[in-house]
Amino acid sequence: MYLFRLAMASLANRRFTAILTAFAIALSVCLLLAVERVRTEARASFASTISGTDLIVGARSGSVNLLLYSVFRIGNATNNIRWDSFEQFANNPKVKWAIPMSLGDSHRGYRVMGTTEAYFEHYQYGRQQHLELADGRAFATDPFEVVLGAEVAEALHYKLGDKLVLAHGVAAISLVKHDDKPFTVVGILKRTGTPVDRTLHISLGGMEAIHIDWKNGVPAQGNGRISADQARNMDLTPQAITAFMLGLNSKISTFALQREINEFRGEPLLAILPGVALQELWSLMGTAEKALFVISLFVVLTGLIGMLTAILTSLNERRREMAILRSVGARPWHIATLLVLEAFALALAGVTAGLALLYIGIAAAQGYVQSAYGLYLPLGWPSEYEWTLLAGILVAALLMGSVPAWRAYRQSLADGLSIRL
Repeated sequence: MYLFRLAMASLANRRFTAILTAFAIALSVCLLLAVERVRTEARASFASTISGTDLIVGARSGSVNLLLYSVFRIGNATNNIRWDSFEQFANNPKVKWAIPMSLGDSHRGYRVMGTTEAYFEHYQYGRQQHLELADGRAFATDPFEVVLGAEVAEALHYKLGDKLVLAHGVAAISLVKHDDKPFTVVGILKRTGTPVDRTLHISLGGMEAIHIDWKNGVPAQGNGRISADQARNMDLTPQAITAFMLGLNSKISTFALQREINEFRGEPLLAILPGVALQELWSLMGTAEKALFVISLFVVLTGLIGMLTAILTSLNERRREMAILRSVGARPWHIATLLVLEAFALALAGVTAGLALLYIGIAAAQGYVQSAYGLYLPLGWPSEYEWTLLAGILVAALLMGSVPAWRAYRQSLADGLSIRL
């Protein structure tokens, strides 16, 4: 214990250098833990984007591509699906519920999705959590009603009763708008931390209505235009959709129905298991994730090397101090232990300060990160893995502290009581 008190007194005597060294370690530890926390929560958020859905069906392409445009609203489908194909599988005895989706339009950079009331009833995310409305209601009989995701409503400052115009295509800036058929905001969903927050939801009838007077991808002109009131009185059953989700009566029948869909002769379809596709997509991103983690480890190593450099640099200046300690009875191993304790104390102070910086940063940025990126960073105790990382840093500090300790041990043996500078 007296050696530890002596180490603290020695560091206090060199407080400016010690504080800078500990601060450098604290920054590196904070970065490492922040990267690990974001990495862990991003993986959890990614995996919980969709749950409770047994199969996602789209035009035949690739499983990752289908997952990206149907769940994450990224990219576009290679082709559409006929409505009668959807109805055939929706009425399959193995199917409990079906959610059709029609994509292809946007509003000020946010994707628009046409669907049915089944979406609000059956779509789940996280741990079997259902969608909930923060305000208003789901769309009903009027085709020109829209339900906004939480991020859309917040970013664009929409409230119930506001009117908005959808644009054709998914570009941030579109030159073709459906301005003759405005939509009314009737509901705003609670935040989910998933792509649902960044989506505008309309009925399939609404999606059909805004394109009812389009031919070959071009809107009709003059007398060929159909007004919103006229569209309301027309048959708005869609001819095609982009994709659909299925929930089955029994998990056992998942692979059988998947095979049946993939071998469907009516048109080329692809059915994927969301969990498997999510893992496949995450594996593609794994390299960047690991690279970021390795970089943060090197930052911590740099901080520890800075500590080692500071202690080694001070050795020659402290040879008189060590000679005095020898003169009052200290043995060479006492001198070595003193330097190891100094290195450990610096690392411990850096780890503690790094944890404090991490929690201050999370507390300050938690709301912004969740609203801007849909990523929730919990303000909780470090996980078992994070404790392991911190313990590894302290062990590395002890190992690095043994280098100047060995040099001090050799010098104290060689110097005795006469100091050769």
